[in-house]
Amino acid sequence: MSVTSLLEVQFQPDRLEEGLAVLARALRDTRAFDGCLSVTVVQDHQDPTRVVAVERWASLEADAAYRAWRAGDGAIADLPGTLAGAPRLTVAVERDDL
Repeated sequence: MSVTSLLEVQFQPDRLEEGLAVLARALRDTRAFDGCLSVTVVQDHQDPTRVVAVERWASLEADAAYRAWRAGDGAIADLPGTLAGAPRLTVAVERDDL
């Protein structure tokens, strides 16, 4: 069963370009992580400081392993300073019966 994770971040307006560059570098590792099926990034048209990474994972276990790695050795040290607040993560399992 595949999993879709939505990571929503809001950048400080004066740090937007820097934050996007940090995110782009970090997502290279995300895309290469075992179990990652794809990552698409969308940016709010009316508020470009709001960005959502739409991640597809092969399983809940793959997503959990990635989150554990990001919380430890894979932490993105230079991202928090560009954010206007805490990131928001939603992990959703796909439903084939609906």
